[in-house]
Amino acid sequence: MRTVDRIAEPWGSRTPYGKGQSWPVRVDTRLDDGVSEADVDRWVQSAAVLHSNGDGLDIAVKDGRMVGVRGRAVDRVNHGRLGPKDLFGYQANHSPDRLTTPLVRRDGKLVESDWETAMALVAGRTKELLKERGPSSVGFYTTGQLFLEEYYTLAMIAHGGIGTNHLDGNTRLCTATAAEALKETFASDGQPGSYTDIDHADVIALFGHNMAETQTVLWTRILDRLAGPNPPRILCVDPRRTPVAEAATIHLAPRPGTNVALMNALLHEVIEHDWIDQDYVDQHTVGYDELAKQVVGCDPDWAAGICDVPAGDIRAAGRLLGEAEALLSTVLQGFYQSHQATAAAVQVNNLNVIRGMLGKPGCGILQMNGQPTAQNTRECGADGDLPGFRNWANDEHVQDLARVWNLEPAQIPHYAPPTHLMQMLRYVEDGSIRFLYVSGTNPAVSLPELHRIRNILSQERLFLVVQDIFLSETAQLADVVLPAAAWGEKTGTFTNADRTVHLSEKAVEPPGDARPDLDIFIDYAHRLGLKDKDGEPLVKWTDAEGAFEGWKACSKGRPCDYSGLSYQKLRGGSGIQWPCNEEHPDGTERLYQNGEFWSMPSYCEDYGKDLVTGAPLDPVEYKAMNPSGKAVLKAAEYLPPHEQPSPEYPYTLTTGRTLYHFHTRTKTGRVPQLQKAAPDVWVELSAYDAEREGWNEGDLLRVSTPRGVVEAHLRISGIRRSTLFLPFHYGYWDAPDGDQHRAANELTVTDWDPASKQPLFKTAAARVDRISAAAGPSGAPTTTGSKPVPAGVPETVGGPDAVVHEEWMGPR
Repeated sequence: MRTVDRIAEPWGSRTPYGKGQSWPVRVDTRLDDGVSEADVDRWVQSAAVLHSNGDGLDIAVKDGRMVGVRGRAVDRVNHGRLGPKDLFGYQANHSPDRLTTPLVRRDGKLVESDWETAMALVAGRTKELLKERGPSSVGFYTTGQLFLEEYYTLAMIAHGGIGTNHLDGNTRLCTATAAEALKETFASDGQPGSYTDIDHADVIALFGHNMAETQTVLWTRILDRLAGPNPPRILCVDPRRTPVAEAATIHLAPRPGTNVALMNALLHEVIEHDWIDQDYVDQHTVGYDELAKQVVGCDPDWAAGICDVPAGDIRAAGRLLGEAEALLSTVLQGFYQSHQATAAAVQVNNLNVIRGMLGKPGCGILQMNGQPTAQNTRECGADGDLPGFRNWANDEHVQDLARVWNLEPAQIPHYAPPTHLMQMLRYVEDGSIRFLYVSGTNPAVSLPELHRIRNILSQERLFLVVQDIFLSETAQLADVVLPAAAWGEKTGTFTNADRTVHLSEKAVEPPGDARPDLDIFIDYAHRLGLKDKDGEPLVKWTDAEGAFEGWKACSKGRPCDYSGLSYQKLRGGSGIQWPCNEEHPDGTERLYQNGEFWSMPSYCEDYGKDLVTGAPLDPVEYKAMNPSGKAVLKAAEYLPPHEQPSPEYPYTLTTGRTLYHFHTRTKTGRVPQLQKAAPDVWVELSAYDAEREGWNEGDLLRVSTPRGVVEAHLRISGIRRSTLFLPFHYGYWDAPDGDQHRAANELTVTDWDPASKQPLFKTAAARVDRISAAAGPSGAPTTTGSKPVPAGVPETVGGPDAVVHEEWMGPR
């Protein structure tokens, strides 16, 4: 057993293994000071919730309090390993500023109240608006951090009970493009690949995916492959020199906003050199001729001029992809939140499809998620889509959902595509939405152009309800605040990015009068008097397991089929991948084996969209294009970003994440080890630009765009020239008084991808000015070394309270 400072060494110790071997077990354990394993009263099964990886863990409970966590050796996802946010994040549950009682606004101030008063206000205002203005006056904005059972109940209330089309999740900000890219290629959501593909791949390509910081345990799996025999080769596409780039065989650092140009050049190389599986393409795809025609002129020299990447590096990357025997491709926010997001992510799909690399060990696509339960937001319809990956434009699918809910089909809105968040905000802005129910998310920090968002949410005519565990920046604007139970204080299931379903059991009681989100939603439904067509309550369950059984019935026969799962089946062992049903009782490791897709016109979730305009294809168009249900190879032309650098704003600003924090830090900012590791916002600049400007590490800079200003200290890193990076996590709940220049989204632009409707956070034009120089120990300005540190991970030591026990246990 080793003890390791897991702030200083976030990925822990190496357990090397080779291609085709099982990843060895390493159980990570962290307990509060003074607590030993012998002191623990009980261990309660759960999984991690501060990222999308879905690491199986057990919660240590002593005297009714969480006192630690331990990785689950049996779990297929992590084989016992935990990342820094897994190991330390549970401490946020104990924060003294947890919401413990409902709050209501009286005379302009939030004051403590009780559940009866608060819920009467929420339900009462909903009823008034439904009577006066109809269902379109009511909107819901949820999260990627609740449980499946809660999302499904919320979707049923919004779509089936109230009849509004205005329902979305904050997954719109992080994984809407993942879902849309999968729908464009395969006509249905659902990750084709599996985490176990890392064990078999000889090339792993990460497109805009800083896995080392966003999915630390998954990166640990790759590090262990790299340390073993026959290591995979790594392609990294990222404008920053991240830890992934440091480990890569080839690192391409394109100019932000040029991903489609780069992808077209890579496709050009694969096609030009005939590195395609022609039989697979002929039998299992449509659209190849159009794709080949689109990229014929997109050679590496053409792309080099647009992307500012050496043509030779693009050729080398094309050869790496084209000669791979087993290719795993992953994608995340570097593509999803950038210009032409869906078009770029779809081209990654195209690479694997034309190479015939799907449905086999080591051959897969992971259009990754950013949040722990984002997959459930999408599956259950809490992102506005219909539950069970049903197609809103297919009347038979609407009728089938009406059958499950025992409603008339006309009660379920399907007259137009679901309303995405950015459009919902426009409706709030113009006054057509008068009631907004926000659960588990913090738009007053996470959305672009924050001064506009604050103005929208502060409107007198808007009735704002916020359901959360802390008094976030958004909650401070609310008319009613509902205190919710956190992870570990309630029971439910959630699904990670490779379709693995975990059960999270209640370990401790929530503080004060806080309630599980599911209980709050059920109470809301009953107060509204929502009924099915027989006059019975629309929401028929009273607990999480009952809701799960309801979801199983809804998902049966659909791509995300849970009908073979149960709470009992999920207890004790590993998480299980859907679809899990009579045909696949133990789950399904990989999708689309033997070129069998869910894309038949009568079955598919989506008919696709125009990647430039976002206009949806109608059923007739789709059936004519893809009558036999094949994979769709959809080409895309490169178009320049909307906001370009200029003499006044000469830099390109990109925002993103750091390893030690999650979203707007409502949890991680209250965890001592994580907050100490990354206590405040910083701005990254290349060594070249810092030297040209005459600036040094630690200087206080002012970053400006046409929308706002942020002040941050300089960190010189391996980011590409003329590019700035700001972490987006930092808001104002713990800022010094009067500090209104801290949140990166003060600077970002109100713009979104036409197909996925995901906001763009990575292509704003910016300028930088120095406010003051950093002072060294003697008062002199500090200087930087000749070698920039990797972007993202600071050189930090956690200290004694960051020590974790690692126990190596060999192969599973």
